[in-house]
Amino acid sequence: MVKSYAKYEASHTFGTVTSAIANTIWTFDSETAGRHTGSGVAVVGANEEILRWDVKKGELISRWKDGMSTATVTALARSGADSDVFAAGYEDGSIKLWDARTGTVIINFNGHKSAITSLAFDKSGVRLASGSRDTDIIIWDLVAEVGLFKLRGHKDQIVLVQFLQPAKSEAGSEEEEAVADDENFTPGYIISASKDALIKVWDITSQHCVETHVAQSNGECSAFAISPDSSGCISAGADGELKVWAIDGASLLSPATPSSQTKCLTDRGILRRSTQDRTTGVSFHPRGGYIAVHGAEKSVEIWRIRTVSEIQRSLARKAKRRKEKAAAVQTNGDDEGTSKEQTESSLDISTADVSEVFVPYTTVRTSGKSRSIDWSPSLAGKSLHLLTAMSNNLVETYRIPTKQRSNQENDSMEPTRLHSVDLPGHRTDVRSLALSSDDRMVASASSGALKIWNARTETCLRTLECGYALCCSFLPGDKIVLVGTKSGELELFDIASSTLIDRVQAHENAIWALHVHPDGRSVVTGSADKSAKFWNFEIVQEEIPGTKRTTPKLKLVHTRTLKVNDDILSLCFSPDARLLAVSTLDNTVKVFFTDTLKLFLNLYGHKLPVLSMSISSDSKLIATSSADKNVRIWGLDFGDCHRALFAHNDSIMQVKFIPQPSSEDGHFFFSASKDHAIKTWDGDKFEQVQKIDGHHGEIWAMSVSRTGEFVVTSSHDKSIRVWFQSDEPIFLEEERERQMEELYESTLTTSLEADVDGEYEQEGRDRAVAATKQTIATLTAGERIVEALELGKTDLEVMEDWHRRKALNPKIAPPDRDPVFLALNGISAERHVLNTISKIPPAQLHDALLVLPFSVLPTLFTFLGIWIRMQWHTALVCRVLFFMLKTHQRQIVGSKELKVQLEDMRRDLKKSLGGMKNSLGLNYVALGFVEQRVQEKSNSRLEDVESNDPTAGRKKRAFVDVS
Repeated sequence: MVKSYAKYEASHTFGTVTSAIANTIWTFDSETAGRHTGSGVAVVGANEEILRWDVKKGELISRWKDGMSTATVTALARSGADSDVFAAGYEDGSIKLWDARTGTVIINFNGHKSAITSLAFDKSGVRLASGSRDTDIIIWDLVAEVGLFKLRGHKDQIVLVQFLQPAKSEAGSEEEEAVADDENFTPGYIISASKDALIKVWDITSQHCVETHVAQSNGECSAFAISPDSSGCISAGADGELKVWAIDGASLLSPATPSSQTKCLTDRGILRRSTQDRTTGVSFHPRGGYIAVHGAEKSVEIWRIRTVSEIQRSLARKAKRRKEKAAAVQTNGDDEGTSKEQTESSLDISTADVSEVFVPYTTVRTSGKSRSIDWSPSLAGKSLHLLTAMSNNLVETYRIPTKQRSNQENDSMEPTRLHSVDLPGHRTDVRSLALSSDDRMVASASSGALKIWNARTETCLRTLECGYALCCSFLPGDKIVLVGTKSGELELFDIASSTLIDRVQAHENAIWALHVHPDGRSVVTGSADKSAKFWNFEIVQEEIPGTKRTTPKLKLVHTRTLKVNDDILSLCFSPDARLLAVSTLDNTVKVFFTDTLKLFLNLYGHKLPVLSMSISSDSKLIATSSADKNVRIWGLDFGDCHRALFAHNDSIMQVKFIPQPSSEDGHFFFSASKDHAIKTWDGDKFEQVQKIDGHHGEIWAMSVSRTGEFVVTSSHDKSIRVWFQSDEPIFLEEERERQMEELYESTLTTSLEADVDGEYEQEGRDRAVAATKQTIATLTAGERIVEALELGKTDLEVMEDWHRRKALNPKIAPPDRDPVFLALNGISAERHVLNTISKIPPAQLHDALLVLPFSVLPTLFTFLGIWIRMQWHTALVCRVLFFMLKTHQRQIVGSKELKVQLEDMRRDLKKSLGGMKNSLGLNYVALGFVEQRVQEKSNSRLEDVESNDPTAGRKKRAFVDVS
């Protein structure tokens, strides 16, 4: 009989506030969007999820996660046309559009090969531009749900891509103004910046680059931002350099002539930040008067844009000083005329230096290194509000007072922190996890914080300040947590009162491990000072200061010490309390008798230090994991190595046996590594049972429940994840087949993309190519279409033959059709093929059609002709027809067989589309008439009415609603 194993699946994730890889967006709930009340909602990326936090309360409002995707969120964007539509880019190159009202995915796109770095909606909200680390830019049509084209020209990852929308007043002629005034008009240009230190302006209509500028003179361009009115932009790089650019949108709209070659981007000068580090983010305020700039340091610099009057006053003062200085050396009248002309030219604002326009305003000191910033969307109030997402799993908001009207222009107001979302997560990596005896609470310890969580509801019950924690454990009764720190101290915390009971300087160096004795009366600690110390739990009566009363208090009493020759990295008791295993820095594991502390076994074999150990429930086996990427299974009777397993691709940080009631149930254990993976193993057959992927960083800690029902892990990605045992069994043969299929699929898609890229590379740079990406889903969809066409062609011939014979003999029996059609309630062949194509997601349709060989094109055209005559799903049919004509144009032109089919389809399609055009035109006119009547009823006119004020002897003008 084939043996089955328990399968573990991801249950829930907590402890992550923000992963700080993606940008953050500050918005308001749809309920308060019109009023802009409250402190707003922060939309952040948290590994593979998108979280929406209430900034004021620090509570999680909603969690967006696509169950099929495990890639990290790397970019976010919000639609300007519909505030409830968000675009999210992922590390695997996919893009998902989310509806904030329902928290579901609207559209899926897949066209990039690596992580998305920038997303931007156009003004109408019907197109989306995406930039990626693969140096490509793709324009997506959100209505047709298809990628329009891919722009290639940059040689490094895209920093920012944005639709360039010139102001209406910038149009040069009357015709251009009429076009710009059309509400459906969308300028066909985008601007992109890349780490290759280039800024490019692209014409979407002609699909080529019209301008290229060098963004930075001292290295790569690491940040880029465009002003809200698209009149200027700022590029940033290393050494605190900010380059200011002016954008002339009229040059793009006006026809270019050889005599008047105007550039869209013009270099206006360079600004210098107060620090010399690399700039990672630049953001314009929605009102355009302030700019936020930050690097990797714990601060955000705020710059102010001066008004026209302020610039004129500053230029006038400087001109006056120059005039006074020149007057001292003037000798004749010619010099006076020259200085007067220079003074008049210096007052021209258009030629003013950028340092006169942009001035430092204030600096926001943050609690961590800033990774992303965003301004409050609210335009009300006398102060600015800034949202910062930091690298230490923290989100904060700050209030920045605006400049007061005073004679001192350089006065800056000190910003204050308003709100902080910090309690739901740790600031640093969680180094240790511990489960309570009833598996209801989880203790997570990091540098400076100890948190107690409810394992089922994911809520944080307690947050306690501690030292740099390296290990922790619940004491018997689950009311006290013991923490070992890097400074060699043992800290006792009472969960109920959230207080520190006692702090003991236990060791001279870091305490790397501690383990509670199976009888619950003592604990052993192992340290880098080459000693293991035993501590008993005792209750002592401590006097209350100022009184004669006493209160019971738990104390740790040192009983004995075990000295070894090297640093202790890990230790554990056997479940029967007979043995104590100690791993040291010399790559060995020593097993001692607990009662006498005499050496029992020496386990040699690992090439690097052993980082974790675990002994099975029956005390017969010990599993050791090492930095040499191996797990070794030893027998505790003779110390022989049963098997050495090459388990992971990096250091194995944790290994834990799953508790089993008896040895007959087997020996199963978990292993967790820096390669982001968790694996389950059969310790008797020495085989891998399951590989669990989910973490996006090195796994530091792991704890298994007492019943083996679930396991908890923590990682460098700041997340704490719970993996529950499911009812679905695992069979080793099926698991191996699934792994081989995944390997084959990844290899296949990689080779397909390499072939396509090889064809494109021959065409040169700065070009537009098709926005396609072959995946397993598209290949499978293409295979389904081919199968449906083959079945449909055969069934179509059978049915045509039966109809001919039935005309001669009406009593003839129906033919024998394929069982597929009978299973679908006798569906016709043409309807079955159409259903197969319509079930393919629109974003994957073109890639699926590319799989079809030219040999099936006559069959496909046959069905297309039938669908056109019957007017079935005309939009989809036209899309398939036009795409196949474009793809196989050369072969179709040279084929005489397809000429008759194309002529028939052209005639039928012209008739069908003509009727649809007339219907749509009539409906459009009717809707316009209804809109006009509604507007007439809601109009308000300006009327002259008499004032009720008896002292006023004249008429006042007022607004009166006469509808």
